[in-house]
Amino acid sequence: MASNQKWRKQQSKDIYFKKAIADGWRSRAVYKLDQINKRSRLLKKGMICLDLGASPGGWSQYISKKLDRNVKIIAVDILPIEKIESVDFYQGDFTDEIFYEFLLKKTKNIKIDLVMSDMAPNISGIKVSDQAKSIYLAELARDVCKEILKSDGNFICKLFQGEGFDKYIKDTRCYFNKVSVFKPDASRADSSEIFMIAKGFIG
Repeated sequence: MASNQKWRKQQSKDIYFKKAIADGWRSRAVYKLDQINKRSRLLKKGMICLDLGASPGGWSQYISKKLDRNVKIIAVDILPIEKIESVDFYQGDFTDEIFYEFLLKKTKNIKIDLVMSDMAPNISGIKVSDQAKSIYLAELARDVCKEILKSDGNFICKLFQGEGFDKYIKDTRCYFNKVSVFKPDASRADSSEIFMIAKGFIG
């Protein structure tokens, strides 16, 4: 109960949460993607995107609207999302091997321009365990890039600063021409959340 009260209090003071409601977005996360795109200019009409950890659909909604629906988005999450134009949604557990292989088959003959991962583990409160789980999800997202991302394609991945963070960034540099990290203003100041932006997939 106390945690719910804390969450409600936090949301009531969150300008991005209020703005998302006023602007008709599904989540405040759209402002993170907007700020990432303004920095790195990753979104282009006619592109094909893979949105991992898509629910409730904020990033997919933003891209569809930003690009006037001139985009194809494949969205994936263990939780459902309501229909969005230009989005093919597949519900399943990305960490499940059968679903992972299903996703690879669905994207086998598609040249993906951008892979986006906003995935995060269910928080247990055990910092070491939670960090290990978040790095594992990021590694799976990078593995997908190796399989389906087109040459010179791009990758956005949510990470949390902690054990394994520096190594993950270093390893990712082996596969992309440019890798940088960015904390959008829309990320909460007290969060260790940070986004890696990897451009120019080498393979």
